[in-house]
Amino acid sequence: MNEAGIRKRRARERRFLFLSAGCAAIAIFALAGLLASVALQGWRGFFSASLRVVLHLDAEVVGEKGEGDALAYRRLIKRAIAERFADAPRGDKRKLIGLFSFSSAVQLRDIARANPERIHGRVTVWLPASAKAEAFLKGGDDDGNGNAWRLMPYLEKMRDDGDARVEWNSALFTNADSRDPESAGLAGALAGTALTLLLAFLLSFPAGVLAALYLEFFARRGRLFSLVEVNINNLAAVPSVIFGVLGLAVFINWFGMPRGSPLVGGLVLSLMTLPTIIIASRAALQAQPAAQAEAAMSLGATKMQAVFHHTLPSAMPGVLTGAILGMAQALGETAPLLIIGMVAFVAEAPSGFADAATALPVQIFLWADSPEAGFAERTASAILVLLFFLVLMNAAAVLLRQRLETARG
Repeated sequence: MNEAGIRKRRARERRFLFLSAGCAAIAIFALAGLLASVALQGWRGFFSASLRVVLHLDAEVVGEKGEGDALAYRRLIKRAIAERFADAPRGDKRKLIGLFSFSSAVQLRDIARANPERIHGRVTVWLPASAKAEAFLKGGDDDGNGNAWRLMPYLEKMRDDGDARVEWNSALFTNADSRDPESAGLAGALAGTALTLLLAFLLSFPAGVLAALYLEFFARRGRLFSLVEVNINNLAAVPSVIFGVLGLAVFINWFGMPRGSPLVGGLVLSLMTLPTIIIASRAALQAQPAAQAEAAMSLGATKMQAVFHHTLPSAMPGVLTGAILGMAQALGETAPLLIIGMVAFVAEAPSGFADAATALPVQIFLWADSPEAGFAERTASAILVLLFFLVLMNAAAVLLRQRLETARG
């Protein structure tokens, strides 16, 4: 090749490298921007704000044993905050209750019922702040929607007096879903996700590995084998919503299984994950040297013994990696779970596979669709939790593969 041709070839290589690096930089920049935007809003959801108030637990309002309803306790809070700012204009006094969350009355009721001896006396309690007050205490200069808030001077006064605090929001992980954004948590969604993925793994992993072993070593090649192989590859590319429709038609309408339960969700996700595990397991088995099994059979082992005692253990790092990645894919699925009814409002964490439940991606969908401004932070926080588990599962797959490969030498 002449010198001009060499220069053209090198120029094409430089252009290719430049375009490749540019595309990679654009992808990294877009991903970093997406993660940064979610993180900047989501970190606030991991912290909660509360206000300290001194009030009188009047037995005439809440009852001798605290049997009054939440509205009665809310009147006590309203009276106490009005006394706290006795010099405020009458119009502001009526609105000072807006500093507190609706769940504050329920929390105060629980305190009174758990400690009836405190009724008839004055108590000092920390109660959850409203979404607007929480947005201000977390570093905002408005009500969270870009608007000035007439109650901000009173909130600043409480903060300066030490009657307002921001702390770690443990309720995000201990509470189930709620209509009130300040008390809504992920406990129900995390429990539902754990039960659903556990059932999906227990069903799809052994079935997928055994199917891969049979297809790779024991099945007779022919038209039926080719048909099965093609359909497995096609099933791996089927949209996930189709599996949701299948679960609705078969498991719920035909077998009568409980709608919106981890039982149905696990069955649907296991069917969706099964082709992925089969394909990944077959690829791992095909990567093993055939001489290994042949040497075992030459020493008197049967074909099944050679496969299960030698080939499968060697391929296990790849098999487990494929299974974990399949479960990570199932963790982020929303469409099939919506179809089978795991989109309902669930106020308690499920205790069994047949209980009504929701999942983490579905909870994100529900919160993102809520009109209350406080759910915006909760949505971003839930997205961060979901991303954390996805990264954790992918990292576990890589580390497990490396450890097993190292252990086998």
